[in-house]
Amino acid sequence: MLTRRLWSKSPSLSARWFRSPQHGRAFSALTPDGKEALVSRLLTAKESSGLSFDEIAAKLGLTNLNAAQLFFNQAQLKDATAEKLAALIPGIAKEDLKLMKMAPFRSFDPAIVQEPTVYRLNEAVFHYGQAVKAIVNERCGDGIMSAIDLYSRIDTVTGVHGEQRVVITLSGKFLPYIEQHADQDMSVLPKTVKVQSTPSKKKK
Repeated sequence: MLTRRLWSKSPSLSARWFRSPQHGRAFSALTPDGKEALVSRLLTAKESSGLSFDEIAAKLGLTNLNAAQLFFNQAQLKDATAEKLAALIPGIAKEDLKLMKMAPFRSFDPAIVQEPTVYRLNEAVFHYGQAVKAIVNERCGDGIMSAIDLYSRIDTVTGVHGEQRVVITLSGKFLPYIEQHADQDMSVLPKTVKVQSTPSKKKK
């Protein structure tokens, strides 16, 4: 795994801290082992609280999947939510709250695709993929659904035969593909801009 190789030179270091010159906020790059340890501590604190993800989400005012993502270090903990979480689950250490407030290194263990819940969900997406794309294109045009500007949650309902059924909601912003007009391409330097070289001084 590439990330693990990069960090293998410093096995004792669990995280490195950086500061963005643009936003003035620190962000962290946890090692794979560091992230795994953080998640373990967070889930232990959750279990000690006796609260479910649904209960935590309701107290924080988040969707249940977003709340769960915080505990797996897959979503950033915002300042206002951090105060509520600290009061709700006092077992989370202050240093871990700091880590949760950093921009996370979003990743997953490749082995997760072997878990039946996950690979069955993958199978459903792949099986219905063409039909989903066709209906999205018919209704919205040529584009995709965002996985960043996204609301997601898990619900359960009772079927007509009394069986429990799982409802997964993914509400993502539609992102249309653009027609790339050359005169609107701001990555191209204007032709009037010239790079001037500094004349070298002649030796006396």
